[in-house]
Amino acid sequence: MTGKSRRRRASSACSSSVPDIPDDTERRALVALSLVPGVGSRRMRTLMSSMGSAEAVLGASAASLASVPGIGRDLAVQIATADYGKAVDEQFSRAEKAGAGIVTLGDPNYPFLLRQIHDPPVFLWMRGRLPVSDAPARALAVVGTRRMSPYGLRVTGELTQALVREGFLIVSGLAYGVDAAAHRVALDAGGCTIAVLGSGIDRIYPARHTRLAEELMVEGALLSEYAPGAAPDGVHFPRRNRIVSGLALGTLVVEAYEEGGALITARLAVEQNREAFAVPGSVHSPSSAGVNRLIQKGEAKLVQSVEDILEELDMGSRAVPAPIMKDIPALSLEETTLCQALSTTTGPLHINTLCLSAGMDPATALVHLLDLELKGIVKQLAGKQFFLVAPVAS
Repeated sequence: MTGKSRRRRASSACSSSVPDIPDDTERRALVALSLVPGVGSRRMRTLMSSMGSAEAVLGASAASLASVPGIGRDLAVQIATADYGKAVDEQFSRAEKAGAGIVTLGDPNYPFLLRQIHDPPVFLWMRGRLPVSDAPARALAVVGTRRMSPYGLRVTGELTQALVREGFLIVSGLAYGVDAAAHRVALDAGGCTIAVLGSGIDRIYPARHTRLAEELMVEGALLSEYAPGAAPDGVHFPRRNRIVSGLALGTLVVEAYEEGGALITARLAVEQNREAFAVPGSVHSPSSAGVNRLIQKGEAKLVQSVEDILEELDMGSRAVPAPIMKDIPALSLEETTLCQALSTTTGPLHINTLCLSAGMDPATALVHLLDLELKGIVKQLAGKQFFLVAPVAS
């Protein structure tokens, strides 16, 4: 099969775009804040929710920062005195040389499903093209052992090819074994695929997969929450796995030993209220011990064919799921106004912009937005940004 024929897109799941991602002040502030020791994604979201933006966090006094729950005096002083200008310059310089950009949690093109997990990255470095979709993507993670058997290779190929035919985007981690096989089969079948790295966006790991990475970026993407230049440290990969599972409707484990990253990814999927699937293997094969255990404990559904996955996800063959309509008849006038304002944009709106559009003061708007959150209609992101979870039936 030629490279050109490989690039025939299997479905609309591959429609993609390269976002216009400027090196603006807020993005620089996000990167600078991420460099402060002890400030992870959760604390970043807490700080930004309290202060309104990353720029405001870096401009706040130590006393103001210390009053934010979970921050404390010592960390507040570190943030207030932070001076990471050179380090931020270096990160953006490395990213630019690699052809990478940065996509933030508040951007319209931030992956919809990933935004829904309890600990989404505040921003991601990206190379390539992200699928264009404001509704849950038809995506599935395919993971497994690095020491894949011939059986594992065959099953990975058969199931990945079938998933692509059904219009699925394939997510994995670019590792040896099942991961690389899933990416390769997806490309050869004319589909698109996303790889999540446990290293900097400019450091392909393993290096042997550099060509594969370049191919998948044609209509897919490489993503990483780690700084450009970051080495593939072992502690990065378990945390990386929450992004792999978070990008997908479900995670399929083809082969796995009793312990390994693939099992972590499957269990993270369940914690994220996503589906977990596992392909059974021989009781005499150590490389199937992990998946057999997942099935035995009821932690994953046994998969023999793609139909098992479609059935569990409640998808008919080639029936791309439509956004769920929420029929909530008891919306107040203010709630309806806010929903109408939010429906005019493809991405989240900051509270100030939303209030201008709705003609409402922030104090009033926040009361009604809380009610809409409790009804499952609206969700709040870091920095007091809001978006509609799903269209509301009239």
